[in-house]
Amino acid sequence: VPVYILHDAVFPVVSNKNPALAGLLKKGVKKQTWISIYITGLVTAWDEVIGQNINKNLHVYTRSDSCGAAQSWAAYLGKKQEDLKGVGIYADPGILEAAKRDPVGLGYSNFSYVFTLQGSVVEGARLVPIDSNENGIVDSDEVYETRETAIKAIRAGRYPATRRNYFFVKGKPKGLVKEFIEFVLSEEGTRIVDEAGTSLSLTREQREKALESIR
Repeated sequence: VPVYILHDAVFPVVSNKNPALAGLLKKGVKKQTWISIYITGLVTAWDEVIGQNINKNLHVYTRSDSCGAAQSWAAYLGKKQEDLKGVGIYADPGILEAAKRDPVGLGYSNFSYVFTLQGSVVEGARLVPIDSNENGIVDSDEVYETRETAIKAIRAGRYPATRRNYFFVKGKPKGLVKEFIEFVLSEEGTRIVDEAGTSLSLTREQREKALESIR
């Protein structure tokens, strides 16, 4: 029995010294271009991403370990983690650091790693806007410079590369297991999740619906 308890999102990230940054922040990147970078490997230079002549190759980084971030990013592109191309880097901190240090690098990382608890994007990194509506420009609701704006977009369903996290129970939960799940989805449990900041808590309506599913 799956019990929906949290949600998360994955963000593409580059160095704040990336020579294509101005173009990325102006145009964003369409889904098909992401597919051409991470799945087919047809896009290998930043010129092809932003349509400007900067004469710089594109260094693609992906996760070497099996993880939710890679699976979520691949799912957004219609594939599985095993289909992602790029140099394999272990864990969220590793791939984020690789993208930050390499001026022509590109990686992706979970919400809780690209934003600080104080609310800003981590130092040295910039998030690449996803051109969700495919209009060729970055709209204001496609730019997430703060943790708060990203949370609002994720909860509203506007951000495309998201995932749900679950507890899985053998049969309907009862006894101590049920009590624990009820605590996790309580106001106190939600406060702890928000304080830790490693995943996104559910709204009250979502928590009530999840609780109803185990009663």
